[in-house]
Amino acid sequence: MTRCPKCGSKMEAGFVLEVDGGSAKPARWVEGMPERSFWTGIRLKGRAQIPITAMRCVRCGFLEQYARRPE
Repeated sequence: MTRCPKCGSKMEAGFVLEVDGGSAKPARWVEGMPERSFWTGIRLKGRAQIPITAMRCVRCGFLEQYARRPE
């Protein structure tokens, strides 16, 4: 069981929600710094993208986020 680094209570897994044009999906970490794109807003082509997992403390609400590559 993961413990909160702030208060020592139990942490539970979840995800950060990303809403884009009416569709909802888990947020992702994207490799590199943002570069503007005329068509899509931010250039993503050829960049690694990893879903973000979030851990939340059940007592104090502290959040930790992880971008782990799928095994």
